[in-house]
Amino acid sequence: MSFESALSIKFKLNNGIVAPAIALALAELFFEGVVKREDLFITTKVWPSMWNNPPRSVDESLKRLGLDYVDLVLQHFPLTFKADDNGNSLMDDDGQPIFDDGDYLITWKKLIELYKNGDKTDVVPLVNQVELHPSLPQVELVNFGKSKGIITEAYSRLGSGGAPLLKLPIIQTMTEKYGVSGADILINYHVKSGRLIVPRSLNVERVTNGYKSVDFSAEDLKTLDQEGIDHPKRYMSLRFAKVLTLNTGARRFLSIRIG
Repeated sequence: MSFESALSIKFKLNNGIVAPAIALALAELFFEGVVKREDLFITTKVWPSMWNNPPRSVDESLKRLGLDYVDLVLQHFPLTFKADDNGNSLMDDDGQPIFDDGDYLITWKKLIELYKNGDKTDVVPLVNQVELHPSLPQVELVNFGKSKGIITEAYSRLGSGGAPLLKLPIIQTMTEKYGVSGADILINYHVKSGRLIVPRSLNVERVTNGYKSVDFSAEDLKTLDQEGIDHPKRYMSLRFAKVLTLNTGARRFLSIRIG
């Protein structure tokens, strides 16, 4: 699904790479009056190779997007990578990012400085975006976020490429119980738990039609959480970082919410 299609059908959240094509699409949509800048909630991320210079990362994102401001900045992975003078990740002989000996908390502190233009450290994160699904419920992390007023945003809601979570017996059982699709079950798992979701689809019709609401009971949600507690599985790893860097050269990412 194209970026333009996503905005034209009022897609609520887009999480992708900050590329020249995105900037061009935004400029055209603004000019044509399809959407206004103030109607968008735009997020960018600081890549680990820019861990020591978040202001530069944000400035480059703004330049690439052709914007004056963004609404939210996230730290992309609590990691630090070594980088060249342009901020690109340095790779080892196996094509893996080379870790720096820096402290990823410095990234957070510098983001606070950027936000407050000072040196105070009493800013609580607004959003924590993590891999989260029934095979990786991260209950302790989610509960900690709730106690601090931090919104949890889930990515890899279907697991990863090939949507492996749709094959889980517990998901198939619930699709039969509620008469909906596996995707409906996995989307509602987050929605009914009060979490945000990073959506992904290449099918415009599927996004336009949306997903069916499922009236989960508290016991249903506990059962789904228990699946990951008993059989935890993480689908995303540093291989993800390798693919992104090699295929796109990107260090900055974009999320857009409408409405």
